[in-house]
Amino acid sequence: MSSMIKRRKAISLALSLTALSPLASLAADPQLKIGSLVPKNSLYHRQLMEIGESWKKSQSGPSRFNVFTDGSQGGEAEMVRRMRIGQLQAALLSVVGLREIEPSIAALQNLPLAFRSWEELDYVREKMRPNMEKKFLEKGYVVLAWGDAGWVRFFSKQAAFSPDDYKKMKFFAWGAEAEQQEIMKSLGYTPVPLEPTDILPSIQTGMINVVPSTPYFALASQIFNSAQHMLEINWAPIVGAFVITKKSWDDMTPEMQRALKSSSDKAGVVIRMQARKEVEEAVDAMKKRGLQVNKPNAAQMKEWQNLSESLYPRIRGKMVPADTFDEVFMHLKTFRSQKTP
Repeated sequence: MSSMIKRRKAISLALSLTALSPLASLAADPQLKIGSLVPKNSLYHRQLMEIGESWKKSQSGPSRFNVFTDGSQGGEAEMVRRMRIGQLQAALLSVVGLREIEPSIAALQNLPLAFRSWEELDYVREKMRPNMEKKFLEKGYVVLAWGDAGWVRFFSKQAAFSPDDYKKMKFFAWGAEAEQQEIMKSLGYTPVPLEPTDILPSIQTGMINVVPSTPYFALASQIFNSAQHMLEINWAPIVGAFVITKKSWDDMTPEMQRALKSSSDKAGVVIRMQARKEVEEAVDAMKKRGLQVNKPNAAQMKEWQNLSESLYPRIRGKMVPADTFDEVFMHLKTFRSQKTP
């Protein structure tokens, strides 16, 4: 009996020592797992790596960070799900993912031809930013930085200039945007819901033949090799933000929070400036490799404008909350009145 008691004490002591061992404490080391769709070694990836390094240097003990690129953690809706269950702490998301957290953010991206310049977007975003960030915080997320990734243009296998030209084609559509797909179908277009990682093989095999994409992404992903026609129209800006779960944020020391916020702010500025510059650089690079740039004439441009305006009543209150929709156009009206001589 006494020998059995001794064995139990020995096992208990061994378990206690294991719990105090460096191997066990490693599991408690701070970690930062960041998800994204951005291509590896791209501008966005490099900025996320700098954020991670800054966060790591703010700590006295061991820590780990990982930046997952190229959609290796799934599409943006999936990355939001992973943040909710703690598999990711943070993510760089476009509006497609951000609206899974807070639907009103769609007002900055899902309004075709609403913004005429980056200056207009910056003005509206800055006006709406404090309230947007408050809404995200209420949903359990801290917005660390805002960014954008260029204008959406249409890359297709065949030349196209007018809205009707695209009715003969099959569009890539985000799998998570069911409302947008329904609107497209009702207008005579054919959306094919996919994840971004499926775009390249789908355009190569003919499953789709037109991809709404920024020039930078079209170049980095090599989409343009299969879809060598680009419509020169700034359909909508790709707007994004770098967010972290409030739980992960609250678990950090004040020093870690300051380092993360400071490096994120800097990264946001670099991303916005460089992404805009790289739009035309990407177009020039693709033109040298066979890309055909198709520019709508005045009559065709009017058709695009009419299409976008006909979409607004269907977007308002469905894809974009009505109050946020109205706020965007109120700010645009103010900005344009100030710019008018």
